[in-house]
Amino acid sequence: MPLGRRVFAELVGTAALVAAVVGSGLQAAALSDDAGVRLLANSLASALALGVLIALLGPVSGGHLNPVVTLCAWWSRRRAGERVPAREAALYLAAQPVGAAAGALLAEAMFGRTPGGAGWSWSTQARADGHLLLGEAVATAGLVLLVVGLERLDRARLAPLAVAAYIGAAIWFTSSGSFANPAATLGRSFTDSSTGIAPASLPGFVAAQLLGALAGAALAAPLYGPPAVARPPRDPVARPARRDRAA
Repeated sequence: MPLGRRVFAELVGTAALVAAVVGSGLQAAALSDDAGVRLLANSLASALALGVLIALLGPVSGGHLNPVVTLCAWWSRRRAGERVPAREAALYLAAQPVGAAAGALLAEAMFGRTPGGAGWSWSTQARADGHLLLGEAVATAGLVLLVVGLERLDRARLAPLAVAAYIGAAIWFTSSGSFANPAATLGRSFTDSSTGIAPASLPGFVAAQLLGALAGAALAAPLYGPPAVARPPRDPVARPARRDRAA
């Protein structure tokens, strides 16, 4: 796929993902006062949306929708000997936060909370406690371990289901709610809802995610081994030499 199309897919996909996360949180809050029911609704909608988006955009851009996944994919391909321009990863990393912010604002607008109007404000959900940062590091480490494992075990076709299932579960078993995505974390600062995060909490959360990504990559090495070395493409014209047969 042309690079421009891939970058656009990452922007649109990340926007759609964050819109689903924020929108489902707003809808759940409007329909129920039970925190457990709201979390269940949000986790199901987020996981289903993520799986669909990976299946839809995977053939176009790889369906990263996450700077951590982009960095891991870029580094893994470089280690395998592929010549991957840094510009490609940089454009992905630039498009994902823009998409995330647009998705959050879109969700807010769908529920009548537009920037500058009544009902909208930056998030006030402080998420700076140490146990939350630990939970976020664990969530991101698990995601990276899963993504790397699927690639090195040649199970990438299972990514839509496996990644969606993991995120849906991690929303419940981690204290942080498993953002596990620096771009989505930034986008969720644009919503003052249960899915938001205060701008002041962003540096700590993103740092925890990056540390978790490093931990996941470190665990992947002894579990799955190094990435397979890329082989040069075969010449379609060349043919293997034949052995002369005795008459």
